Amino acid sequence: MFGLLATVVVFLIVTLLRRRTGRTENVDGLLIEQQRRIRARNDRTSYSSAAVHHSQLNGTDPPRH
Repeated sequence: MFGLLATVVVFLIVTLLRRRTGRTENVDGLLIEQQRRIRARNDRTSYSSAAVHHSQLNGTDPPRH
């Protein structure tokens, strides 16, 4: 039982170490990665706790009591 567990652990470690870093080599891929990073940063800013809890009501939302 311990041998099987050790084999699985070694297999997972080897698999993770052999993985590529996932970086893109061509210009199109780099531009896509840049756009996604910018979108993620903007989303983190727009949907942060402070932004959500301190936003103005737009007039159509019912007031919260």
